[in-house]
Amino acid sequence: MKRDRRGVRIRRRGGDREAGRGGSGIERGKPGVARRSGLAGLGGWGQQVGDRSWRGLQCLVHPREPSEDALVSRLEVVTLPSRQPGDLPVRSCARELQLPVHEWPHTGPVGQFDVGVVASFGRLLSEDLILQFPYGVLNVHPSHLPRWRGPAPIFHTVLHGDKVTGVTIMEIRPKRFDVGPIIKQEEFPVPPHCTAKELEVMLSKKGANMLISVLKNLPESLKNKREQPKEGVTFAPKITIAKSCIIWEEQTAAQIIQLHRAIGSVFPLQTLWKGTTVKLRDFVEVDNIPGFEGWVGIKTVILKKQLTAVDFYNGYMHTWFQQNSRTVHQECRFQTLKLSTPKKTPKKKEILAQDIKQ
Repeated sequence: MKRDRRGVRIRRRGGDREAGRGGSGIERGKPGVARRSGLAGLGGWGQQVGDRSWRGLQCLVHPREPSEDALVSRLEVVTLPSRQPGDLPVRSCARELQLPVHEWPHTGPVGQFDVGVVASFGRLLSEDLILQFPYGVLNVHPSHLPRWRGPAPIFHTVLHGDKVTGVTIMEIRPKRFDVGPIIKQEEFPVPPHCTAKELEVMLSKKGANMLISVLKNLPESLKNKREQPKEGVTFAPKITIAKSCIIWEEQTAAQIIQLHRAIGSVFPLQTLWKGTTVKLRDFVEVDNIPGFEGWVGIKTVILKKQLTAVDFYNGYMHTWFQQNSRTVHQECRFQTLKLSTPKKTPKKKEILAQDIKQ
């Protein structure tokens, strides 16, 4: 599943069934077999970039093949409005799969689906919306909850050097993020030197398979849910572009490399060179090379245009170093870039309140 916010809905079939939360909704005469289908969902993976939303969407499409025991008979998608030019990948995927698409806050037909599925949708769901689904709304979260609650769990997993992460299928609670009971949870070892983008692909496959496993036996899965532990709670706030500024005075070479692995695919790391902002890509670990302890290797520099490290040195730095001056060498070093924080514009109500007080 992917960053692009998606929703999924499963449609009911006819028949004599009991409907209800927490494990009901089973066709009479076949205990433990969930025969309702029609999946409705609201999804995306928050801030993460990758292929998770459409991968989850595809995994739900395959069980829709016509048969008496089909897991999913109807699937619909809900996306958030796109703030960027071009279509959202999950919306494109839904259209390619010929699935109905709704744009939030519109969530499609009311009362026609059994369960909702979200993946870091980025919007709090009301109790009224959740109650439209007899089986509730499930959330596929790419971390081993309660570690890394929030919109950017994979970024923070890599940034903090976690050796183990996981995927959690949980039940959504009204008006709260990532606090619901755990329905299914599995650990996943983080490969050495793994980037957030690479880890996202791995977790997307695992999450899609876990979701299908839960849906195949949904009543029993809901019956066995458990509350999240109160210990070990950590939060994964949204990553902003300010995080991409290297703080040379504070960060070690290892921390800079780790930062690049975590956010470099979304926000190239930035620094100052002779008063000009430059972006750095394609970092190389040189800290284990004798004579380069504490150094960071870079293959690509973006200064007006993309340059190789060799071209950057030959075109900009070589003549400076020819002067062989300690002062000049100091001036040629990268410096910490400090981005100015934009001031928030007061809301109309706040301005009105200030006028009244005056």
